[in-house]
Amino acid sequence: MASNLGVASFFKPGRWPVWALYALILMAAPLLFKSSLALTLLSQAGCLVIVCLSYNLLLGQGGMLSFGHAVYAGLGSFFAIHAMNLASQGALPLALPLPLVPLVGGLAGLVFAALLGYAATRKAGTTFAMITLGMGELVFASAQMFPGFFGGEAGISTNRAYGAPLWGITFGPQRQVYYLIAAYCFACTAALFALSRTPLGRLLNAVRDNSERVEFIGYDARRVRYHAFMLAGFFAGIGGALAAINSEIVTVEALGSTRSASLLLFTFLGGAGFFAGPILGAVLMVLALFWLSELTRAWLLYVGLLFLVMVMYAPGGLASLVMMNLRVAAFGQFRSLVPAYLLLALAALAPLAGAGAMIEMAYQLQLSAALGSELAFMGLTLDASQPGAWLGAGVVLLVGLGLFELARRSFCRQWRRVQDAIDSDIGRNEKTPSLLSK
Repeated sequence: MASNLGVASFFKPGRWPVWALYALILMAAPLLFKSSLALTLLSQAGCLVIVCLSYNLLLGQGGMLSFGHAVYAGLGSFFAIHAMNLASQGALPLALPLPLVPLVGGLAGLVFAALLGYAATRKAGTTFAMITLGMGELVFASAQMFPGFFGGEAGISTNRAYGAPLWGITFGPQRQVYYLIAAYCFACTAALFALSRTPLGRLLNAVRDNSERVEFIGYDARRVRYHAFMLAGFFAGIGGALAAINSEIVTVEALGSTRSASLLLFTFLGGAGFFAGPILGAVLMVLALFWLSELTRAWLLYVGLLFLVMVMYAPGGLASLVMMNLRVAAFGQFRSLVPAYLLLALAALAPLAGAGAMIEMAYQLQLSAALGSELAFMGLTLDASQPGAWLGAGVVLLVGLGLFELARRSFCRQWRRVQDAIDSDIGRNEKTPSLLSK
């Protein structure tokens, strides 16, 4: 009954274009971005989409703030990589083709989520968060004590191109691995979306909003949390196994609190209150960890500043901003906001450039002094040892902040006018049926 409801919700006619577009993007992405670096980033994004969606099953849908979710993705990676090594040596009683290896990781994540979640889900709120933090640190410390299984600091490596080719596919080339990850990404996304529409998913939302009322109508809130925790561990294990296939190596850092904090941070930035939010967060995570970190040593500071801005001005994440503008577009008012958006974006460039120049100069003096005081920034050469460079960056920052504030106020006035127009349209539409009924 529950599964039928979820599947029926998934196959609603109005959702077909969205899912078709999602599948088209997954299939066409490697055709548009053909470099090996782009394929690697796309593969990593596909793995992280699954893990972030599984984490949002806890945070966004269940209201369970977990600080140890990376444990289940990491254990899925280790079990998957050991399964690949055993399969390549012929040590398994049954053949294990590579497309089935992610299920091994998923089962590992499910088993450990069942073991650890039995204790963690007995509590909720802050207590639950602290328990997951302690369990995550416990698993991370234990992993360093068993180098035979976890490989110590060097980790465990493998060769994904083992066994006979499957229909001529060896999974050696990165493009073939990407399409395997894309297939699992689409299937897991669809499964998690369908799950959110089942009675279990609705009960999980109810437990998040008011667990006492759920208990009052006869349901066990702890059992609902426990089932959701196990399912989240299963999908996290699949994502971790796909990451192991993609990189062909796993280290104990995959189990650490830093990885868990990254999942929390970018799931929030994407928008934990929306199903598509973690997908946006996973894309941001790839851009930050594998692209921005190569451009500047201050990337963590930029991510932290972005997090502060989002918490203060858009706590719903990027998905909330997208949904608000889709609502405006649905009422035909988005075109009137385009000039205001362009003005706001142009005004933001100056303070961003000034602040970025000062941050990069500070990092150059503190962490890269041996390379000299000069650095390249936005096509310019800045000398961090000269007061003029700091003065110029400060002037650009202050003037830019003033211009941005003027543009922001103008945008807010235009936004309020658009919202008033939308409210008027809604009011007219609500009055029309009552007039016709008379």
